[in-house]
Amino acid sequence: MQHLEDFFSFKYFISPYVLFIFYYMGALGVPIASWLFTIWVKKKYWLVADIYTSGKKMLITTTRKKHRVWFLLLFGFLFLWMEIMWRMMFEFLIAYLQIRDALLVLVP
Repeated sequence: MQHLEDFFSFKYFISPYVLFIFYYMGALGVPIASWLFTIWVKKKYWLVADIYTSGKKMLITTTRKKHRVWFLLLFGFLFLWMEIMWRMMFEFLIAYLQIRDALLVLVP
């Protein structure tokens, strides 16, 4: 009963545990969900599928293979960079909570 009272009075924080869940939801769930969403949109709306195929054909005919490879490398680099930024944001949040816990030990 004491644990439940501590939970509702904010003496016990669930943030360190919930942060791990939200980190993995964002790091793995968002890219997978957005990929599945684009597949769903292309299947559901024929106009989007037509625009995608015609845009893909036009892109292939108007650009060189070297530029397409550089674009894919840039996309991969930016994706990894955003994943690292996402990770660092959660590390700062977890460090803040650890600092808070360490300071509570100092206060009698």
